[in-house]
Amino acid sequence: MKTILVIEDEETVRENILELLDAEGFEAIAAENGRIGLDLAQKHLPDLILCDVRMPEMDGYGVLTGLRSQPATASIPFLFLTAKAAKTDLSHGLELGADAYITKPFTLAELLDAIAKALP
Repeated sequence: MKTILVIEDEETVRENILELLDAEGFEAIAAENGRIGLDLAQKHLPDLILCDVRMPEMDGYGVLTGLRSQPATASIPFLFLTAKAAKTDLSHGLELGADAYITKPFTLAELLDAIAKALP
């Protein structure tokens, strides 16, 4: 079973994503901010990370930079899920090493497609 870490500060969104992933047969763990998410990623080494951009304590860009700087987490597939839809935001996320940049609102099919493409 593949493990997915969801880093999302909005509780309702986070819980909805966790339920969707569980229903699709993934083991899902969650963090409510970037700092906790980075810690969980380093401890659990998930198969994939879904992360918001705008969060308290550490934004998604900081999480991705932290992950890519550590050998143990550098190659974990990383997908941004965010309301920041400007082309400059997308470019910045991909330049930092994100595997995909999904804008909210998104459909279950879009999310599952992005996960399938990113998972080894």
